[in-house]
Amino acid sequence: MRLPNSDRRQFMTATGSAFAALLASGCMTRGAALTGGGANGAFSDYGPLRPDPAGILDLPEGFSYRVLSSLGDAMTDGGTVPDKADGMGCLDLGNGEIVLVRNHELVPSDDAGGSIEKGFGTHNGAIVPGGTTNIVLDASTLVVKRQMRTLGGTIRNCSGGVTPWGTWLTCEEAPTGPGQRYGDGLAVNHGWVFEVPGSASGLVEPTPLRAMGRFNHEAACVDPATGYVYMTEDRDDGVFYRFVPNMPGDLAKGGTLQAMVVDGLTDTRNWDAATMPVGQSYNVSWIDLDNVEAPQDDLRTRAIGKGAAMIARGEGLHMGIDDLFACSTSGGVMKLGQIFRFVPGRGEKPDQVELFFESESPDQFNFGDNLCVAPSGHLLVCEDQYTDVVDNHVRGITPDGNPYEFARLRMQTEPAGGCFSPDGKWFFVNAYAPTRTLAITGPWAT
Repeated sequence: MRLPNSDRRQFMTATGSAFAALLASGCMTRGAALTGGGANGAFSDYGPLRPDPAGILDLPEGFSYRVLSSLGDAMTDGGTVPDKADGMGCLDLGNGEIVLVRNHELVPSDDAGGSIEKGFGTHNGAIVPGGTTNIVLDASTLVVKRQMRTLGGTIRNCSGGVTPWGTWLTCEEAPTGPGQRYGDGLAVNHGWVFEVPGSASGLVEPTPLRAMGRFNHEAACVDPATGYVYMTEDRDDGVFYRFVPNMPGDLAKGGTLQAMVVDGLTDTRNWDAATMPVGQSYNVSWIDLDNVEAPQDDLRTRAIGKGAAMIARGEGLHMGIDDLFACSTSGGVMKLGQIFRFVPGRGEKPDQVELFFESESPDQFNFGDNLCVAPSGHLLVCEDQYTDVVDNHVRGITPDGNPYEFARLRMQTEPAGGCFSPDGKWFFVNAYAPTRTLAITGPWAT
C-alpha cells in the first residue's frame, strides 16, 4: 500500500531532516536528477593510484586516509574491536557527533572481542559472537570519542542499511539453526534482520524482525516516501524482496513480505544468454510471500515458482529519493557483476527496473559487493573477489555508466561498508580482516 496523504506527510515530517542529512552525505542518491561529476560532466577518473608506503590503501593524488579503528583496539565498554568488519552506515547524532554502525560477520567459532552480556542466540551455551559495534566520532575532527559493542548473539552480519529514523538494519547472512550449519550447538534459528539505533550506548535488545523474512540476507534500504524496505539475497538463484510494513517507521509491527516480478523476464543474470540489455527499463510487479519464517530456507524457490525474477548474488543496496541501486556480485555474461537501478512508482506509475551496468572485464570491476553513492552521484563499488592473489579495489562508476579505478586495498582482504559522512567530506570503508575502519578524504568530483 501507499501511505495516505496525511500519514505520508506525518512520516516525511518526522524523518525529513534525517533524510536530508543522508542525501547531503552521499548515503542517499539524488535519483533521476543525478549529474555527471567533473567539469561540464567530462569526468573520467581521479588519475593513477599512488602506492601507499604503509601498504594498506592506494589512492589517487590529492586523496588521503586515516585509520579510525582496528582489530584488537580497546573499546569503551571494556571489550576489544572484533574482526570481519563488513557492512556499515553513517548517521548524524547531533551535538557535533556522527556514528558509524559497523557489522561484524562472525561465526560461532570466531572471537567476539570480549564477553557479550546478552545476545540473540547461543552456540553450545555461549552467546554467538556476531553483531555490531558503534563508533562515535567528533563530526569535525573525526576523533573517536567512544566505541562499543551494540548487538550480540547473531551470525554473519553481512550488510544492511540505514533508516530515516536513525537506526541501522543489520542482516544475518545465515539461514541456519539447530542441527544445521555450524554444528548442533545452535539454540535458535538464525537468518533475520535486526535493528540497532545509532544512538545506542551499549548492547540493545536483540529482537529479530521475523516478518521481514528468514533467508540469506545481504543488504536493506528504506524508501522515504512509503517506508517500504527493499532487501537483497546472496544466492546464485536469489530474488529481490520488498517489505511493506503495517506501520511505516516501526518495523516491529510486522507487515507483508513480497518478491519482485519483472514483466517479460524471469532471469536477470545473463548467464546463459544476454536476455537483459543494459539501459532497457522493465515494468515490475510484486507477489506476496507466505510462511516467511520457514526453517527450510526456501523463500526464494517458492518466489521463483510464482514468477519472481532470479538475481545472481544480490549484495550491496543503496536507496535514494527517486531510485535505488543494487549490486549482483556474479551476474552478467562474464559473471563479474551487475548493477541494477530500480525506480519505485509509489502508486503513481509502475515500478521499473533496468540493468544500469554490467562488468565486461576485471578492470571495470570484479565481483562488486557493497556500494554507495557519492555526493557527486558517482557509485563507489567495493570488490569482493578471492582468487589465488587477492587484489580488491573500490571502483567508481559515473552517473552515465563509465567505470574507473578509485582505490586499491593492498591488504589481502576485501573493502566493505562504504558510506559518506553527513558533510560529504569523508568516505568511510572497512578492510574486512583484520578489521580496519578507514576514513578517506580528497578532491571529490562535484
